[in-house]
Amino acid sequence: MIVVHHLENSRSQRILWLLEELGADYEVRRYERDRKTMLAPPELKAVHPLGKSPVISEGETVVAESGAITEYLVDRFDDGTLAPARDHADFLTYRHWLHYAEGSIMPLLVMRLIFGQLPKQAPRLLKPLMKGIEGNVVKQFLGPQMDLHLGYINKALEPTGHFVGDHWTAADMLMSFPLEAAQSRAGSRYPAINDFVARAQARPAYQRALERGGPYTIMG
Repeated sequence: MIVVHHLENSRSQRILWLLEELGADYEVRRYERDRKTMLAPPELKAVHPLGKSPVISEGETVVAESGAITEYLVDRFDDGTLAPARDHADFLTYRHWLHYAEGSIMPLLVMRLIFGQLPKQAPRLLKPLMKGIEGNVVKQFLGPQMDLHLGYINKALEPTGHFVGDHWTAADMLMSFPLEAAQSRAGSRYPAINDFVARAQARPAYQRALERGGPYTIMG
């Protein structure tokens, strides 16, 4: 039995969605964030030394990192629907988006979240200074980089509404979390991204994953 160690309001929600699309049996063990720091609880370190989510276990096997988990589950359960064959022309595109999700777009979103917290967490007298630092970083670096990446993603989605071919793959599921996060912060400037997120959230398997995982909101 696959066990998903599921941290609330986190990237592990898309692993539940993937499992639902695969039709695999799994168990959810829920973990709540620390209400002050919003970090994962120490109990997750009993599963994996980094104490991060997502992480899955199956007997003595423990797999961390979203991309690695996705590949593990697809290799185990997919019937050829959610990933192209390795000798297929689309396979490199599929692999690109699997790595891009965590390697390129998520670091920018995490930085945006951290810098957005600076004024909120600073002592009262330092709030104006932290607000100025945040604004400068967003203007000079994070804003232009987010525009670059979201424009790239939007263009990639325009032909078919998917990242690989013309149907849902595990690459779409891995990209869903950063796009939900980006949409919540960047508004509706990117039509293809907005359409993708709406269609993803309407899928029955996505809805079943929400029922299994519990309340889900993007931290902002």
